[in-house]
Amino acid sequence: MSDKSTVDEIRERFDNDVERFSNLETGQTATMDARLLMELVTQAAAATSHPTRVLDIGCGAGNYTLELLAQLPADTPPPAVTLLDLSRPMLDRAAERVGGAGVCEIETLQGDVRDIDLGEAGYDIILAAMVLHHLRSDAEWEAVFAKLRRALRLGGSLWIVDMVDHDDPAVRALMQARYADYLERLGGVAYREKVFAYIAREDTPRSVAYQLSAMRRAGLSKVQVLHKNACFAAMGGVRPGES
Repeated sequence: MSDKSTVDEIRERFDNDVERFSNLETGQTATMDARLLMELVTQAAAATSHPTRVLDIGCGAGNYTLELLAQLPADTPPPAVTLLDLSRPMLDRAAERVGGAGVCEIETLQGDVRDIDLGEAGYDIILAAMVLHHLRSDAEWEAVFAKLRRALRLGGSLWIVDMVDHDDPAVRALMQARYADYLERLGGVAYREKVFAYIAREDTPRSVAYQLSAMRRAGLSKVQVLHKNACFAAMGGVRPGES
């Protein structure tokens, strides 16, 4: 993994890209089905929980939290929101936008989910969108899933949108070719190569099967896939017990 970007290098890239990520139409163009993925996980989260506290990991400019707020019933008091991101400029923008949506209690945490103490049973919903692929070793993946399960209240749910790998080499090649075609149609060969270059440098995705198994090993139940298209998927799970 020595050829992968450091946390500081990833932070610097996002520090310099706040404006683009403040708009889903420009900030998530490289993600296939970006709008659908966001709608599915936030709708599922809202349908399975009556949240009083939400944690958004890798919150970026706050798009997922804002979409979740929009999915809650109109008469539901806004939940308290904790925003976690490597980038302070991203956190500041997210807090500004979420506050503008009527949330009065906002906590911002700058740092890496691998290092920050998230406490015990504090959240009804945890969102993790396009962030877990920055984990590296199997040990990190296992530790983070265990941490997220501990941070959920009984009956609380974890919802993930992310880039995914494939365990079968032939299927991996097929899905990467489909993604390459999508990027090329979107922005040409140069754009495709640019995206593939920073994926190779920054990301270490795992397959859907791996992540579902890791969630179960961490103690989550009702683990399920909401959507998958080529190299992107939405999935979730619940901490067993009554909330």
